[in-house]
Amino acid sequence: MNGGPVTVAVVASRTEADLIAGMLASNGVRAAISADDAGGQEPQLQLDGVSVLVAPADEALARQLLAEAQDSSEDSSAEGSSE
Repeated sequence: MNGGPVTVAVVASRTEADLIAGMLASNGVRAAISADDAGGQEPQLQLDGVSVLVAPADEALARQLLAEAQDSSEDSSAEGSSE
């Protein structure tokens, strides 16, 4: 095992990846973004998505935070649709 970064999310846009990385950072997890889009100059090249990467030691916490955020989002959506 090489100890390189681990992908914890692949999303459709750099903006969404930035939001995820910010959420992780606010919870003490350093995250990086990887996209094959010429440094953001050619967003149409993001065909394979934008990856959010963390250190292997932070993978479990990052996945837990992402799952909690997803659950919270689904709960909010369900509450909004019942009105």
